[in-house]
Amino acid sequence: MRVVVEVGGWQHACCGPAYERDAVVEVTCLVVPGVEGGPPRHVETHHELTTRHPRVTLRGRVVDVAVQHPDGEVEPVLRLPGGRALRGYDDTDDGHLEQPWTGLPVTADSELFLVTLET
Repeated sequence: MRVVVEVGGWQHACCGPAYERDAVVEVTCLVVPGVEGGPPRHVETHHELTTRHPRVTLRGRVVDVAVQHPDGEVEPVLRLPGGRALRGYDDTDDGHLEQPWTGLPVTADSELFLVTLET
């Protein structure tokens, strides 16, 4: 089964790990209501914040990574760097985003990334 996990914002910037295609990962998510009655959304969380939303831990292989731009367009990226790298604070990772098949740079004008897992 494929599950799309929303990754980003302050939680990923704070302490989010890198996500790479074909890696096997374990992700803790909040399950939040879908938009306009749609299916529930899975939103990555790293903190034990008080919330009314249930938590689930998903384990699976990363089959897709993308950035979702403010206009709703979804653009594939090769990998999502960890939060420290995206902010420029990782000496071992330059935090750049690139297209998976061309290597061309991707400009992230959004902090919302979509990581698709095959669970």
